[in-house]
Order: sequence, then C-alpha cells, then structure tokens
Amino acid sequence: MSSKTFGGIPEAYAKLETSKIVLIPVPYDGTSTWQKGADQGPEAFLHAAENMETYDIETGTEVYKQGIYLADPVLENSSPEAMVEAVHKISKTYIKKNKFVTLFGGEHSISIGTIRAFNECFNNLTVLHIDAHADLRKTYQGSTCNHACALYEASQTTNLLQVGIRSMDVKENTVMDFDKTYFAHEMVNDEFWADSVIDQMTDQVFITFDLDALDPSIMPSTGTPEPGGMFWYETLDFLKKVFSEKNVVGFDIVELCPNKLNKAPDFLAAKLYYKMLSYKFMNENVADDYDNTYDEVGQKNNILKFTEDDEY
Repeated sequence: MSSKTFGGIPEAYAKLETSKIVLIPVPYDGTSTWQKGADQGPEAFLHAAENMETYDIETGTEVYKQGIYLADPVLENSSPEAMVEAVHKISKTYIKKNKFVTLFGGEHSISIGTIRAFNECFNNLTVLHIDAHADLRKTYQGSTCNHACALYEASQTTNLLQVGIRSMDVKENTVMDFDKTYFAHEMVNDEFWADSVIDQMTDQVFITFDLDALDPSIMPSTGTPEPGGMFWYETLDFLKKVFSEKNVVGFDIVELCPNKLNKAPDFLAAKLYYKMLSYKFMNENVADDYDNTYDEVGQKNNILKFTEDDEY
C-alpha cells in the first residue's frame, strides 16, 4: 500500500496509541468467480481517499481528528482458510485494544474472519449485511471460506439481518431467515423497511457492506454487479439511523473491483467509509493538541466479552 495515512491526514492523527479508529486493508481476491480485481480495491480506495475533503458538511465534523490508524494490510493468500484466520486474528487484536475496528477488502470472504472476531468479543451481536447477494452457502467450490459463504457462519451464530438482497441460489432458501431478510424488490415499495430492520436489531451491531448492494449506475466497479440496487442518499439515511439508534461496534466494506477508466466508484467507496465514521463519532468531542487517547474517551457503550486481563 502506497498510502502512509488514510486520506493523507497528518501523522499526528494517525498514531495507533492515540487513534480511536483502526483501518485494516485486506487485498484478497482468492475466491471470486466472475470479474477479478477486488485485491486492487484497498489501494484504489486509499488513493481516492487522498483526494477527498475531510470536512463532512452533513455532520459538521472532521472525524479524522478522532484518529485513524492505517494498519498494515493482511497479505495472507495461501488459502481461503488461512486468510480468514489471519483476518480473524488481527481484527481481534485491535478490538482488544479497544479500537473502533474497520476493514476494507478484498472480496467478501474476508468478512468470515471479521465477523467471527466481533462475535467472540461482543455479546448478543447483530450482523447487518448490506448486499445484493445472500452469501449463505455452507460450502462453495470445496471451501467454507468462499465469498458465496460469507454470511453462512453469521446466520448460525449471530442475529443476522440481510438488506438489499436480489440474487441467490435456490438452496439458500433452506438457510435464510425470511423474517430478517429485506429483498430489494420489496424495499422499493415499503417506506418503512429501514425502521423494520432497526426494530429487529440488538443493541450492538456490526455492519458488513458489500458495495454491490448499491445500484450499478452509481457503483459499477464490483465483481458481480446486479441491477436494482440501493442509491446514495437512501443508503446514507439508513446508515445514519443505524448509527444513531444502535451501538455500531465496527464495520467492513468489501468488493470494490476498480476500473482504471472510471475513478468515481473508488471515490464513492472512500466517501462511504468516511461518512460511516462521521455518523459513528458525530457526537463525540475531540481532545485538544492531538491528545485523543481512546482509553479515556472510548467506546463507552460497548459490552465486551473479554476482560482487561486477556492477552492481546
């Protein structure tokens, strides 16, 4: 990764010890089955972020001043299983440091490790899955760590809510909880769908956001684009409600498959990431002189399963 800090922010706001936020790039594309290139997503995302204004008009904040530490990328690609374990391990390490942990993929199989780490660390976790695809296969192409299996484990171990779904295999009907699944063709005619999703959440929420949830007219740069997706402002309105009403404990964004001739989707991904951070921290003050030590300000509402005596 060429970027030294996220968005080119001053290094004073990018130190691990004083940053509230950790960003872990995972440039992995080992199991995608159509368009390749998601392994280039983190680099394109970080490059686009360097050209983004860091003042958010809507919230009136500069969230980077909370501190954003850009971690080393997870480069494990010997097998899908090894990659999932590497993501699980590094995610849990930073969660235990009481950071707000975020990841940028890479294809969706990375989320198996991410969700596993958050589920081990937070009680009664809701996983909010925003995606065009159900991703509920138990195995695919000989592996349980395929992108098509990204949410199977979560469906068995967490309170899984799926939003924007418009593509799935018939066998996934046997796994899917239809009361907690919001199909795109139904959402378009239901003005209360967002409230319904939030009503089914527990207090603590992890968000996994597959960029192909968005309509390909605004997000064509994915490995498997599907027509009929969500649009920018309805997506932001929904996310803002989730962050306002629930304790979002972390998130990942996956499946950016960059196109060298069209940089707009890369910039959208960077803007989406920054908007989500802005919603998370919009009501928190920034300490003076870069002294925004996370242990003091902290995620006050998080209920962690581990104690301070646990090893990192």
